[in-house]
Amino acid sequence: MTVAAATETVLKVRDLVVRYGSIEALHGVSLRIERGRIVCLIGANGAGKSSLLRAISGLTPIASGEIVYCDHGELRCHKTPAHRMVAAGISHVPEGRGIFANMRVEENLMLGAYLRRDPGVRDDRERVLALFPRLRERLRQMAGTLSGGEQQMLAIGRALMSRPKMLLLDEPSLGLAPILVEQIFQVIQQINATGTTVLLVEQNAHMALSIAHYAYVLETGTIALEGPAKDVRGNDSVRKAYLGEE
Repeated sequence: MTVAAATETVLKVRDLVVRYGSIEALHGVSLRIERGRIVCLIGANGAGKSSLLRAISGLTPIASGEIVYCDHGELRCHKTPAHRMVAAGISHVPEGRGIFANMRVEENLMLGAYLRRDPGVRDDRERVLALFPRLRERLRQMAGTLSGGEQQMLAIGRALMSRPKMLLLDEPSLGLAPILVEQIFQVIQQINATGTTVLLVEQNAHMALSIAHYAYVLETGTIALEGPAKDVRGNDSVRKAYLGEE
């Protein structure tokens, strides 16, 4: 695991409330993400994990609170359109992957660089294909014909094409065979080793806590526990509820 040299805060969430009509999904959530870290967020279905990621990336409006991205000044995420969040350095890989099934793999990848006008796009494409060699073999294939694991690789690769400083990953192991889960988590560590901060939402608590530096446990819209991942991993309640241990 790569540990950041300094604990500089890159994202601050303060007293965040998210509602869907009369349903309150997040009840005053606060957290901090340190630059260069892998931070995991674990919790049961319906705990509000995806709502938190969508609020950070500007896809879901908030009822109250604030989200501040601290990369060269402070950017209020909750007041910034989603496309500007991508330009500012935050890329979101949603649950379900969200690929364009009727477009080729190559086209999906290059859409990730849509906002870029710099000469490094081609080099970044090569870096993505080095991370995911299977995609190189399938560049001309329609994305909808890929396997589930290959689609997840494509979704992550597309996000990396925007050259993010912070990567939001929502359930990257969902529906994948164990061997592919191992590969995806190895790639997450490789991405982090280049300096990219990662916020990982994941129901596979074993894998998430094994690669994360810091962890939050979200229960029914509230942060129930936080701390270094190894400490959270050793918590009795976490072991029983999320790791299946007694």
